[in-house]
Amino acid sequence: MKSPSDFLKSLFQAAVAAADPNHCLPTHLLNLKITPPKGRTIVLGAGKAAGSMAKALESFWALNFPKNAIEGLIITRYGHGQSCKHIDVVEAAHPVPDNAGIQGAEKLLSLAHGLTRDDLVICLISGGASALLSLPAAGITATEKQNITRELLKSGATIHEINSVRKHLSAIKGGRLAKVIAPAKTLTFCISDVPGDELDVIGSGPTVGDPTYYHDALQVLKKYEIQPSTNIFNHLSSSVDETPKPNDKVFNNCQNILIATPQMALESASKVALSAGITPLIIGDSIEGEARDVASVHAGIVSQIMRHHQPIKAPVVLLSGGETTVTVRGSGRGGRNVEFLLALAAKLKERSNIHLSRISAIACDTDGIDGTETNAGALYLPDTIARANAAQLSLEGHLSNNDGYTFFEKLGDLVITGPTLTNVNDFRAILVL
Repeated sequence: MKSPSDFLKSLFQAAVAAADPNHCLPTHLLNLKITPPKGRTIVLGAGKAAGSMAKALESFWALNFPKNAIEGLIITRYGHGQSCKHIDVVEAAHPVPDNAGIQGAEKLLSLAHGLTRDDLVICLISGGASALLSLPAAGITATEKQNITRELLKSGATIHEINSVRKHLSAIKGGRLAKVIAPAKTLTFCISDVPGDELDVIGSGPTVGDPTYYHDALQVLKKYEIQPSTNIFNHLSSSVDETPKPNDKVFNNCQNILIATPQMALESASKVALSAGITPLIIGDSIEGEARDVASVHAGIVSQIMRHHQPIKAPVVLLSGGETTVTVRGSGRGGRNVEFLLALAAKLKERSNIHLSRISAIACDTDGIDGTETNAGALYLPDTIARANAAQLSLEGHLSNNDGYTFFEKLGDLVITGPTLTNVNDFRAILVL
């Protein structure tokens, strides 16, 4: 086997490759036997993978339908854009929306107006679309939307909860885009970054019926003690112009297709582990909760393997995905993946019956960006705690300050990939030898 760090990085690379739009989108287009419509073909989309999805679609279209024109617009995160010939690419801020995203969303929505049954709209949605496809509902300002987004992201709320609020503060999400597109046919291709792969939660489901209500959004704000502005409170309290629900007729001509999921990424990593002679054990593809709590459970499984050879004997690599949360109380730098690794290290350090020399781990976001930092995540290695002690780095201190980035940066163990141009959320692997 390669060194633990190289082995774990190879698993992460395999997981990312499995969700590459160039790999998975053309296959689904062929399977659907897609053909050009009588009318126009419009491409609309948003998300961290939207640029690479648009480029893959353009290549497929040029090869198979060179005489049929396509046009459209997608919005992606700064630095995630791709060069397209016929589809406009707008870059905007994530996770807190900015004016570029709002202006892009306005233009995108205008392209959806006035379509007929002879037209086809191909939507490309991936993680990040909720922030990038930002068009505040009437009566709500951009600043109010930005402020509430910041509060939600710091609160520890799940992505399902956050997006229920986003849908009800939006003029385009929560199925509202589909409402404008109708009666044209809509094909939406999704790369899932949410636990459970719920289509209405991926990018806040702009072309999917919304099962949540204004009341649900208000309950989320109440639960996490977030005080909304007067405009937002009044808007959510009035319940005017509710989002279209799953049984609404506007979705009669809509089809939503998952082309990449966290489970696919984990299965791809499993194959790499098996080829190296290491047994993979997928714990789950939709694990949620505070990063520290998730780390504690993972540490408990590691202990069970070492002490009792259950549920499986070493050597083994534990694989998991999903989206953890971090309730930010400190002022440090870091995302949920470095927070997970810090907490994992702290839990492993507490257990005297665990042989640290036999444990390594990686935790990264498959989009290449952990939180708002420049790293995808980091590595925990058998000598991490010893090197931290030698460098006088306080594991507990960095954890209490939510400062995982600085901790792993000083050890030289950050994983930096740059934008991967896809997104199937967190990837975690713990190697037990």
